[in-house]
Amino acid sequence: PINDAIPYPSYSDAEHRTWSTLYRRQLKRIERYGCLEFIEGLERLRFNEERIPGLAECSTRLQATTGWGAVRAPGLLDEADFFGALANRRFPSTDWIRSEDQLDYTPEPDLFHDIFGHMPLITEPRFADFYQRFGEVSLKAVGAKKRRRLERFYWFTVEFGLMQTPEGLRAYGNGLLSSFGEIEHAFSDKVERRAFDIEQVIEQEYDFWKMQPLLFVIESWDQLFDEFDRWSKKLTA
Repeated sequence: PINDAIPYPSYSDAEHRTWSTLYRRQLKRIERYGCLEFIEGLERLRFNEERIPGLAECSTRLQATTGWGAVRAPGLLDEADFFGALANRRFPSTDWIRSEDQLDYTPEPDLFHDIFGHMPLITEPRFADFYQRFGEVSLKAVGAKKRRRLERFYWFTVEFGLMQTPEGLRAYGNGLLSSFGEIEHAFSDKVERRAFDIEQVIEQEYDFWKMQPLLFVIESWDQLFDEFDRWSKKLTA
């Protein structure tokens, strides 16, 4: 079984403190800026504020909600391995956490980004199915131009997406939801927020190393899922 294959690391007290600090301060941001589906996902995963969650326990809870699981990734994976995992309803996550002097930024995604940022929405059935579909489409996309367009789509939706809701503008992108500074920045007057248009999104360049100056806003989950389904069929035809 997948859960039995993920041992729990020997985290130090300092590492648990880092998790606790990140979790508590980000929760205040999520209550203000996070979409309802993400907040409900956090409740389903039942993270402990004081202790780093193990990938095995996260996997068990994902499996109980949407049939997904977690697999340990030693670091950044190549495209085929990452997309292959998504296509098989497995989320690759690291199990290392940033140091206490990197609370606001880490150049490589750590477990807080992967577990806190990504996993809650995977407990939402429609998003979980969409995420699997993204993995399947990415495996079929041939050529650098198509892959680059998929990367841009992923960046401006899964990582940095905003959505209009009855409660107002909310974040659903994992890069926003797991970043203390980026999520505040996204709702400031320093960011241009455009209505989501997939043809614009797939051609829009971005800078990984800077706060994002431009973000796209979906009107609903239906818009995101339907437009991706339409476009992905052309992409893999």
